Amino acid sequence: MPQVSLTALVTHAKAGDRVISFPTDTVPALAVRPDRADLIFAAKQRSQEKPLILMAAAPNDLWPFVEGEAEAQQIWQEVATRYWPGALTLVLPASDRVPSAIHPQDSTSIGLRVPNHPVAQAILAQTGPLATTSANLSGQPPLETMTAIAAQFPEVLLLSPEELAYLIPTGEAAANHWSESASGVPSTVIKWSHSTWQVLRSGAVKLEL
Repeated sequence: MPQVSLTALVTHAKAGDRVISFPTDTVPALAVRPDRADLIFAAKQRSQEKPLILMAAAPNDLWPFVEGEAEAQQIWQEVATRYWPGALTLVLPASDRVPSAIHPQDSTSIGLRVPNHPVAQAILAQTGPLATTSANLSGQPPLETMTAIAAQFPEVLLLSPEELAYLIPTGEAAANHWSESASGVPSTVIKWSHSTWQVLRSGAVKLEL
């Protein structure tokens, strides 16, 4: 079970040579440098028709990956301000900065999310945006603990328990933010299409748009 320090985890993520995993406010994530998204597709045995999303520590880290009219961008940013950090994924028109490896079959859109979790935030603040997905083999339910992820994906890098304990504020372990727990409810996914929002998946966030 490759449990490493935060420094080592970030170093490998930035190098793009390993898939990493960390807890989020929904379900734990597998993550990798965006241009190495192929590593996640291989690890999950995932069809390339199913895209990954970009996850970052702050909205401003994600806006360069989308493009649209000024009026539309203002709407996107207003929704992001209301629901991020949190369990909402926005699927928006992709800019040319999105690596094709994230969505080999369709380069026109990209999913974006800013998670509300101290460990995810600490990692993403240092790595920059990462290509992410739930931690599970394709077609199987998301794994909900770091222990289960280590067993299913022995090659994936995880933070050591000591690092996790250091990163999580006192009291949050009891509020389901501990490394062995997440809400277990996937994010809500909405897509901007023809100047309106389309709900692709109902999840943890109840929308008021």
